[in-house]
Amino acid sequence: MRYTSTTTTSDGITERDFDHDGVPGVLWTPAGDPTGLVLSAHGGGQHKRALGSTARAHHCAAAGLAVVTLDAPGHGDRPRTPEDEHYATEIRARLTTGRDATAVVAEYNALQAARAIPEWRSVLDTLVEPLGGATGSDVGFWGVSMGSALGIPLAAAEPRIRTAVFGLVGATDALTLAATTITASVRFLLQWDDQLVPRDAGLALFDAFAGPRKSLHANPGGHGEVPAHELDDAVRFLAG
Repeated sequence: MRYTSTTTTSDGITERDFDHDGVPGVLWTPAGDPTGLVLSAHGGGQHKRALGSTARAHHCAAAGLAVVTLDAPGHGDRPRTPEDEHYATEIRARLTTGRDATAVVAEYNALQAARAIPEWRSVLDTLVEPLGGATGSDVGFWGVSMGSALGIPLAAAEPRIRTAVFGLVGATDALTLAATTITASVRFLLQWDDQLVPRDAGLALFDAFAGPRKSLHANPGGHGEVPAHELDDAVRFLAG
């Protein structure tokens, strides 16, 4: 892992941009020793320093957690493959014309997960020891929408993830199968009027999680309208 810049904010949070085997990311650490590590995955069409990702990272760091974000394949500072371009064009065209994009989004998310999971696991291997022993057994994940489509199979493959905030994604065969193997504590965010994820599909995915410590947090509003109090509560959940 090669750090490319370091900045410390007025509240003592340190931001380090890095490159890990060609994958750009950001590591946020609190003023003191971190009490845990959160892997934070951004949504589709966003990047590692999107406003939502940065806000979540600062909230978590203020609660004593280290946070790492990565640019997903084909996003942010990473080049787009012809496959990325194809899916981006097709999804945009379907949404613009009011056609159902669910199946195409699910296909692209599955491709993204296959590419991103080895990257996340390699970054986790690299960070756990430098951040201190406590984080090795206290790893959380936070990602909704495409972030959940990456995070659910990641959590299924990675036993070090003990707590996870998922949501804004619906059941597919692959995600449902992965969810049935996850015993980590899960908080699932669902927007009741989500125009991109059918309500029944979100409920079906929540039902599939195997662990006994899971909670469903449903709120009125569309896909990008998760209320602020849910974000604050999610930080406490991950820090607890």
